[in-house]
Amino acid sequence: MLLTPEQEQIGRDNFNEVVGLSRRDFMKGAAAAGTGLGAFYFGYQALQGKPVRTAFIGCGDEGNVLINEHPTDYMEIVAIADLRPANRERTFTGSHPVARRGLNAILGKAAAADVAKNVFTNHRDLLAKKDELGLEAVVIAVPLNQHAPIAIECLEAGLHVLCEKLMAQNVTDCKKMIRTAEKNGLMLAVGHQRHYSVLYDNAAHLTNLGLVGDIKFIRAQWHRNNSFPDSDAWQKWNASAKADRDILTKMEQSGELKEFGYDTARKLIDWRLYNETGGGLMAELGSHQMDAASIFLGKVHPLAVQGYGGKNFFGMEGVGPESAWKDDRDIDDQIFVTFEFPGKTHPKVAAHGGGEQGAGPHSNDRDVSVVTYSSMNTNRWEPYGEAVFGSRGTIVMKTEKEALLYKEASKDSPGGVEQRIWVINNQSGGPVLDSYETSAPSAAANNAQAGMGASISRGYREEMEHFCYCIRTGKDELRCNGHVAMADAIMALTANLAMKTKKRIEFKDEWFDASSDACPEEDPDVIG
Repeated sequence: MLLTPEQEQIGRDNFNEVVGLSRRDFMKGAAAAGTGLGAFYFGYQALQGKPVRTAFIGCGDEGNVLINEHPTDYMEIVAIADLRPANRERTFTGSHPVARRGLNAILGKAAAADVAKNVFTNHRDLLAKKDELGLEAVVIAVPLNQHAPIAIECLEAGLHVLCEKLMAQNVTDCKKMIRTAEKNGLMLAVGHQRHYSVLYDNAAHLTNLGLVGDIKFIRAQWHRNNSFPDSDAWQKWNASAKADRDILTKMEQSGELKEFGYDTARKLIDWRLYNETGGGLMAELGSHQMDAASIFLGKVHPLAVQGYGGKNFFGMEGVGPESAWKDDRDIDDQIFVTFEFPGKTHPKVAAHGGGEQGAGPHSNDRDVSVVTYSSMNTNRWEPYGEAVFGSRGTIVMKTEKEALLYKEASKDSPGGVEQRIWVINNQSGGPVLDSYETSAPSAAANNAQAGMGASISRGYREEMEHFCYCIRTGKDELRCNGHVAMADAIMALTANLAMKTKKRIEFKDEWFDASSDACPEEDPDVIG
């Protein structure tokens, strides 16, 4: 969707205007709060007692983003563990001036030195010292194939777990994680950060109010261009320090890497490129978008999925630069999938996407919302995000940082990307969008902008704050607990199966039931 800067500004103003008017008192309170917006929005309070003593297992790119954002008044980092020497080092020194500053800069060198006394080469050595360290929780940010094994070991050791997404490499393991957490009475959170994004919370509020009308289509995408030599951020082996590669290669030759889930040193470093260690574009990128789509549609479970995925560029002789010809990745480099979700009157809709609701007098099994997702490696013309197309309006979410809102034209009111909009009450008493000619945002829009903060948070800090709050209070109110995260994993992993088998796969209720052993990867209707 190509918009002029002026049209984009109108869209931003429209979003703030409608949020400010539809949540007038709430946004005034948020603006007045000024700081601590996560607590204000998501209902947790300042931590009572000492920060939760936490260890980070996995200190690669994502792990260090989380360390960079960790809330020091809620969480105390007391130890780290990572198989890679380079990752352990950069956790302290930093590798990016903003996104990954390192503990020396975040905590100060004196406090960071205390953490440096407890640096482990693997999670098992860390767990052996958990009592001595007074550990209460862990944050896990390792390659996908080790999410479930490490999370389960930590839960069995009595530690609360915040695990990066995707929850696990298969649904069977997702269910094992949930059952282990519940058996031990522990918190299990999964890092789908949009559940703690102020921006997405406000956008979901507008869709829940019905201000954009019936949502029949959501287009989601994450497009990149890695088609130039040495431009693929997921290929790190050659760019890694030789000393790091040499140490890991010795661990490979001794069999130590195999003990922790990796056949080769390269599969540890370039884990996203291999089916053995990762989950491909759908798991690493698409799961974000499908999580967002489910939030906008009321967290209902999908009906069916189909799609195409292929290794159409990398490793294909005669296509692209020489570096692409020799690429040995397993994962697809282009994927295009289509999901069918139940609409509000579909008989499958229940309060939170549960089981059958029954036919009912006003149900209609043709009430379906379609969500498409595409991810490719050869063009990044449009930014990643989601476009929510409703019968009354369209919301465009861009790179988790901004939201644009535009009104659809109606019989009595114009619409489009040039129109500023307003909220009025129609004769039946419900809120609807209207257009108006004022050239500047109102006070309500200014309140909304202030209430969302000068810099939109992606939700990392807020999810860690709430995780620690739930640990201290004993209240399992996690917005992305194991059950919610498993539904996201089922969507992503079943999409992978649909692309692999070239089938349209219908989702089954028992897949979403953690007490059932039924899983898509073992279902004869899927793999038969």
